[in-house]
Amino acid sequence: MRQETEMNHTIFALKGTIAYTPAPQRFVFEEESFLVCRDGKVKGIWKELPDELKGIKVYDYTGKIIFPGMCDLHMHAPQYAFRGLGMNLENPDWDMWFEKYAFPDEKRYEDCEYAKMAYERLTDDLLKTTTTRCVMFATIHRQSTEILMDLMEEKGITAYVGKVNMDRNSIPGLLETTEESLEETKQWIADCEDKKKYRKCRPIITPRYIPTCTDELMSGLGDLIAEKKIPVQSHLSEGLDEMEWVRELKPELSFYGEGYDEYHMFGDTVPTVMAHCVYSPEEEIQLMKKRDKLIIAHCPQSNISSSGGIAPVKRYLAEGIRVGLGSDMAGSNTLSLLRAITDAIHVSKARWAFTERGDDPHAKKNVLSLAEAFYLATHGGEGLWERVGSFEEGYCFDAVVMDDSRISDYCERSSYERTERLILMSDDRDIEAKFIDGSMVYQRDAKQR
Repeated sequence: MRQETEMNHTIFALKGTIAYTPAPQRFVFEEESFLVCRDGKVKGIWKELPDELKGIKVYDYTGKIIFPGMCDLHMHAPQYAFRGLGMNLENPDWDMWFEKYAFPDEKRYEDCEYAKMAYERLTDDLLKTTTTRCVMFATIHRQSTEILMDLMEEKGITAYVGKVNMDRNSIPGLLETTEESLEETKQWIADCEDKKKYRKCRPIITPRYIPTCTDELMSGLGDLIAEKKIPVQSHLSEGLDEMEWVRELKPELSFYGEGYDEYHMFGDTVPTVMAHCVYSPEEEIQLMKKRDKLIIAHCPQSNISSSGGIAPVKRYLAEGIRVGLGSDMAGSNTLSLLRAITDAIHVSKARWAFTERGDDPHAKKNVLSLAEAFYLATHGGEGLWERVGSFEEGYCFDAVVMDDSRISDYCERSSYERTERLILMSDDRDIEAKFIDGSMVYQRDAKQR
């Protein structure tokens, strides 16, 4: 067995049943086939290896299903420590969640020792998920943000990580002056450039959202984006109360997204991830349609947890707007994008039934299919990364090997049925191995690096 088969090239194969979605409405299943990796990219799929590939190293996962890696487009990394808390606050005001949990916990990350301990757990647990790429909020603290980036790099997980910017409407200890926020962000970007050690981790500009960022801060960040060509992430039209707050702070805006657009933070010049977009008005939707660098991070569990609502994802897809999935840890209680797929389908059905169906008992359903939701989870990072989420030739070799033996029954099931069951029922116990850019980063029952 040889892993090195050509001069200066690394090549190997995974053997198993391969499942992927080259298009939103179409699953492809290659039963017990060889998925070949060459230099971190997909070389192809063969039922039998051709002569020129015989003798390469083969990881034999016969009887298991191989998924493309998935992209989590919206995660608050520091909030992982208090996941599962505050989902049932008696106070109907969601701000209580920030005051009791989110902001006090994020303040803890000024302590680098605490940050290392908390982020170590997060990154270890991320390895045991289907997520191979993610877009993360850190905190306002530069040093602990770099600790998170160091750990993501060490674990081999590809990510954009953002030092959060906030110069108003936060708690003492989690609030910067405008000058501090801009200078710390510039220093952080310089650190990322100077260290030259980040191959898989990249910075992303992260104004938390308009209510916590003054116009002066947004203008300075916009200048930084223009200079450095760094992507941006934030929140948009998540809740009606948030949107009302934005109108009070910036009454001159026609719609929320305009507050980002005036500072080139709306997909006109750099890739932009906007989380939620539950209540985007028509003007906002029409602007998003024009911005092919803008990606919506649909976060179904957190939108329901906050009683925020259900984003019109089918409408966005029909309009040609890019959409992916986010866990929104800890607005949700899980890192699992398999759960996000399931939740996205469920809330799509609920939205159709309660707001779009009308009174017609024979109305045709217009809801997310399993293939569509799987496509959002796997292809959602396209635009931030090139050619991810599929097993077509030339795509990044991100693969997750799933073992469905724990949840199987005593009947012969199709590959589609096995995939459906894995999405709805599996957890970290069922992940056999994970590869990112052709490198194995996780193997069940093996000590991780």
